[in-house]
Amino acid sequence: MVQFIHMAVGKKDEKAKGNPRYSAEDIYVLEGLEPVRKRPGMYIGSTGPDGLHHLVWEIFDNSRDEAMGGFATEIEVALLPGNVVRVADDGRGIPVDIHPKTKVSALETAMTTLHAGGKFGGESYKVSGGLHGVGASVVNALSSWLRAEVHRDGGMYVQEYDRGDPRAKVKKVGSSKRHGTIITFTADPKIFTTTTEFDFLKIKDHHRQQAYLVKGMKVRIIDAREHKEKIDTSVFFLDELHLPVPTYSFYFEGGLLSLVKYLNKEEEVLHDSVFYVEKEHEKMMVEVALQYIADVTMREMSFANNIHTPEGGMHLTGFRSALTRILNDYARKNGILKESDDNLSGEDVREGLTAVVSVKIPDPQFEGQTKAKLGSPEGRTATEAVVGDALSDFLEEHPQDARRIVERCILSQKARKAAKAARETVLRKGILEGLALPGKLADCSSKRPEESELYIVEGDSAGGSAKQGRDRKFQAILPLKGKILNIEKARLDRMLAFTEIRALIIALGTAIADEFDLSKLRYHRVIIMTDADVDGAHIRTLLLTLFYRYFRPLIDKGYIYIAQPPLYRLQVGKKAEYAYADKERDEILARVKKEGASKKKEGKEEKEEGEKTEGESEEAGEGKEKIRGVSIQRYKGLGEMNPEQLWETTMNPARRVMKRVMVADGQEADKIFEVLMGSDVLPRKRFIQTHAKNVKNLDV
Repeated sequence: MVQFIHMAVGKKDEKAKGNPRYSAEDIYVLEGLEPVRKRPGMYIGSTGPDGLHHLVWEIFDNSRDEAMGGFATEIEVALLPGNVVRVADDGRGIPVDIHPKTKVSALETAMTTLHAGGKFGGESYKVSGGLHGVGASVVNALSSWLRAEVHRDGGMYVQEYDRGDPRAKVKKVGSSKRHGTIITFTADPKIFTTTTEFDFLKIKDHHRQQAYLVKGMKVRIIDAREHKEKIDTSVFFLDELHLPVPTYSFYFEGGLLSLVKYLNKEEEVLHDSVFYVEKEHEKMMVEVALQYIADVTMREMSFANNIHTPEGGMHLTGFRSALTRILNDYARKNGILKESDDNLSGEDVREGLTAVVSVKIPDPQFEGQTKAKLGSPEGRTATEAVVGDALSDFLEEHPQDARRIVERCILSQKARKAAKAARETVLRKGILEGLALPGKLADCSSKRPEESELYIVEGDSAGGSAKQGRDRKFQAILPLKGKILNIEKARLDRMLAFTEIRALIIALGTAIADEFDLSKLRYHRVIIMTDADVDGAHIRTLLLTLFYRYFRPLIDKGYIYIAQPPLYRLQVGKKAEYAYADKERDEILARVKKEGASKKKEGKEEKEEGEKTEGESEEAGEGKEKIRGVSIQRYKGLGEMNPEQLWETTMNPARRVMKRVMVADGQEADKIFEVLMGSDVLPRKRFIQTHAKNVKNLDV
């Protein structure tokens, strides 16, 4: 059963809805475009992959704002050959008449002038997103080529640009019965030097999320990059061509309620009724949906004017305050919490919670240009008021669900208190100050975290080699015995009873949970060094789960690394070479073979007696021509390397290869950790069946 709490505001007048006329007078000009190409990071966050995709988000946001205002119903985002992006919507179309201030077309003004758009004053957009209205002009400035096509007032108008500069004036190229805007662009490789290749999966996931946030908006995503034939772009929507390419359409009438159900589709839910409210409060629209699951993880997503705010802000603070207050009031009123019992904390009521909070504010204030956090105080007031009233009604109308939720929160409270007692026992003040570091830790002599690094090594054998081979000045070694506890399935109190985890927490120096303090971290490089086999991969995954769930700031700061020990040692005559992958091994063998053939041709090759091969037989070399004078050793574990080899290949900063662990998408990372490390077997089985074909060199 799904519970809707929808409170209508009454019929909106035309002024509240927006200005359907939308003419040149509605385009407001604030300043020029020149700074964009000089400092693109100020406008799109970076010139890496995130900034590249931000170009798509900004053009889409303009189309989405038309849909939010009730002027568009359909948006199409297509990736075309040559890394070309095409975004079409059936909105009103950007005005093309002469702007009274700039004396050129309003389309050209909007596309070539920073802070020029329909979102500065006037009534064209009551609520909007985008980069403070600079989206279209910034995308134009950072594109090597852009084409704007507008259908309105019975005509079709076009203007093209080279790196933000118009090729010619806006001109009418024909008549049209359609209405809307089509923006086609190519990201400038002079700006995006790393890559101009778009990630279709990332684009698909982003726009699916946007479709949930605007009920009744249809969003279609097309990947036509591999299409070999010429694509007829004269049609308004490419979907009309029925191209044999990947195409996804998203349309959700349920809004955030549908999103919460989607997020929990693989979970065991605590109650079937999904709490949902959509209500206006003092000219701000608040939409919230939540549901509890039978797990210890918590997922909160927040949006302001359909912009994802990963760092939360005032609206999320208001939601949390209302949730904690209402659940405590209900528990007290119904005798579930006694007078002698402590109140439920915010941490208690959020364990197992899946919640999505969305607010639409006329003039939102964000912290930072890329809008990671909402700073508008009125967002907190509105959210707290709406959620407080609606959640109180929901609990009264669903007493069985309410009792399950409150009893779950009380269980979380008991676990929190048990975990606190465990922390106080394990992480005493003296230990946190480094006076009692674990005995197995071979610490470094440096006390400067920025130059110190901690190697977490699998097993005592590898730990012994690492301790002998390290540079004692800045490298510390912590051997772990066996596999640590899977913390995805365990609460904090049980986790702290595990000796190996306790030793790691003490070595790091940050404490954990409520007492976590990043400033006390003793090493700014924490390196996971495990064997290159299945057991090593499992230990690495267990450690990453621990870091992600309880030491997330270490990942966010880029302090977690994964060592890359070599897979092969190739003895070529008296010289040893190391290969870190099969491809690298094959390249070395091919080079040696070529050099040998060259020597033979010149008559300089000396006859050699057959040399004895050391170590394991080379499995990947079966069926290949053997090369005289070359022996190959396949490393199964770090313990097979002597200290000198371990230093030379894996620990020497001048030569080593390491992977830095970063999180690009927190929501997707949460989902993957739950699937791979959670208690539910079925999603993990599906994941393995789906991705089994992609696994290479599986070591069983």
